[in-house]
Amino acid sequence: MLPHPAHLCERALGMLQGGMRTADVARAINCNVRAVRRLRQRYGETGRTADRPRSDRPRVTTPAQDRYIRTSHLRDRYRMATTTARVTPGTHNPSISAQTVRNRLREAGLRACRPVVRQVLTRHHWQQRRLWAQTHRRWTRQDWQKVLFPDESRFCLTRGDGRIHVYRRRNEHYTEGCPLERVRFGGGGSVMVWGGVSQQHRTELVVIAGNLNAVRYREDILLPHVVPFLQAHPDMTLQHDNATSHTARSVRDFLQDRNVSVLPWPAKSPDLNPIEHIWDLLDRRMRAWAIQGHIIQFLLVTCLWNLFSLCLSC
Repeated sequence: MLPHPAHLCERALGMLQGGMRTADVARAINCNVRAVRRLRQRYGETGRTADRPRSDRPRVTTPAQDRYIRTSHLRDRYRMATTTARVTPGTHNPSISAQTVRNRLREAGLRACRPVVRQVLTRHHWQQRRLWAQTHRRWTRQDWQKVLFPDESRFCLTRGDGRIHVYRRRNEHYTEGCPLERVRFGGGGSVMVWGGVSQQHRTELVVIAGNLNAVRYREDILLPHVVPFLQAHPDMTLQHDNATSHTARSVRDFLQDRNVSVLPWPAKSPDLNPIEHIWDLLDRRMRAWAIQGHIIQFLLVTCLWNLFSLCLSC
């Protein structure tokens, strides 16, 4: 078998028919001499340069077993291939391999994927969601323009979610460019910030050192930033998620004492805060610059945040 494309086989055959020696032809197309000899022999026997037709590897499962494998994994979506392999006898062996099960499932269009994680919702959660949707379904764009959407976000220098993949060959674990450099503790550094946006306004960007609890959220975020902002815009409503620091009794009493209107948010609801898109945009821009250091990172996030405010005013 000549390990070259079809056009090289035709070229080699033309050289042979032109009177060139086998060694010269092999040297011209950069292949082994035995491959050229096999090409000449195959052409003499079949009149073709293509390989002889071969039979596929015999299947170790019957059509009925293929249907059983497909049905078993459709009934139990989390069934492991090794479990099915242990209970499925092969036509030539006592059992089949897990890879055979995966091959049959792939033929049926079933592939192993990461499952979508969703919240466990009770009847009460569904009722609260429906009630909230019915209450706000007639809100217009002007109504949503009067809502302040704040949230916190953490910007990390390196990703640590375990979803980074590298394309490499076998035995290239430590080849240059394949290993992933990562700080063992701390993830290479991170900066946590808080900010809020609306249709035409935005708050200041606040850096948060450490974890954010109810006391720090009230004293460092609400009192110096949110309350003055809402006092300057008395027709606006605050919307924050159901994080523990946001729903603590002390925080609710603080907002109630200062007559801050808060948009109710049902428990275990999807995160529909539009500021999440802004955090994602800032994160992509920051990673594109490949910066190093906490201070430089915060300065860049601040600059991007101020640049976004200019876009709001346009």
